[in-house]
Amino acid sequence: MKPFIVMDIVKEAQKYEDVIHLEIGEPDILPSPEIKNTALKAVQENKFFYTESKGLKNLREKIANHYKNFYNVDVNPENIIITTGTSTAFLIAFYFTKTIATPTPGYPCYKNFAELENKKFINIPTSFPDYQINLEKLKSTEFDTLMISSPNNPTGTVINSENLKQICNFCKNNDKLLISDELYHGLVYEKEYTTALKFNKNAIVINGFSKYFCMPGFRIGWIILPDNLVRTAEIIAQNILISAPTISQYAALSAFDYKYLEKTKKEFKKRRDFLYNELKNIFNIAKPDGAFYLWCDISKYSNNSFDFANRLLKVAKVAVTPGIDFGDFNNYIRIAYTKDIKDLEIAVKRIKNFLKI
Repeated sequence: MKPFIVMDIVKEAQKYEDVIHLEIGEPDILPSPEIKNTALKAVQENKFFYTESKGLKNLREKIANHYKNFYNVDVNPENIIITTGTSTAFLIAFYFTKTIATPTPGYPCYKNFAELENKKFINIPTSFPDYQINLEKLKSTEFDTLMISSPNNPTGTVINSENLKQICNFCKNNDKLLISDELYHGLVYEKEYTTALKFNKNAIVINGFSKYFCMPGFRIGWIILPDNLVRTAEIIAQNILISAPTISQYAALSAFDYKYLEKTKKEFKKRRDFLYNELKNIFNIAKPDGAFYLWCDISKYSNNSFDFANRLLKVAKVAVTPGIDFGDFNNYIRIAYTKDIKDLEIAVKRIKNFLKI
């Protein structure tokens, strides 16, 4: 298994003082205050024990209500399993696959999870500026499972509803399992979007509380499964999870504070607009629809993203992620706008000085 390079960058960056951390996809914004209060209450009430492997029933009901409120989609709470972040959700989902195809650039752990479970993994290239999936390419590729991510990490691309509908119909009509990573839902700034469950009730949908809800260290996610896979997934969860962290589950009961979440989204949009406008004439960048990343072409300056990222860290004290973490992309870096505007202003000045611009 290859390393998750961004985590190595995080470790390396600890060696230096005054580093601006734009490498890791971790929100710096605090979650809704009620989350802390709910967690503290659970501690005070000694709620330290295992839950059932599917997770707290009332949390699963809250998540189901979220799908009704957010997408007008009905989800049965019995089809939801609470997981330790989204990582264990992917391990569960990939059990049901043989050959997984996914657009690239994409989240590096997909491939690592697949290889851990001895699954075949196929990259489907997408390209600047829209990074959209080509349906004709899907038709000419042999696979049994399509893994999609919207908004995408690292590009920030969103699959709009019409394209998503076509992808869902393709999977239904060709007996393909669809796995939809929707972790960055909520952090979509202008584009219209929805869940894959809107068009394919047999899709496996994965989401969590780390990004939009600003709860990364709580390590809480969820997976929604079709009826025929729920029991098998539950058995897997019993073995690899026992149950997700109990205190974190109680904390997540207070996560669906939509007024607070709207403020969070507006803050990330403000950061995106600032950083994109500052860097678009320095790097070739497609303006992201969502998430909190800029996917930057550094071809004018380097064809070795790992070396570029390391030099930027050591010389300019700005930590970014090399493109090779997301596939064969040595001419790209990913910059996360997970710091406030003041830090981003300093980072831009340092990058410009580093590039002698």
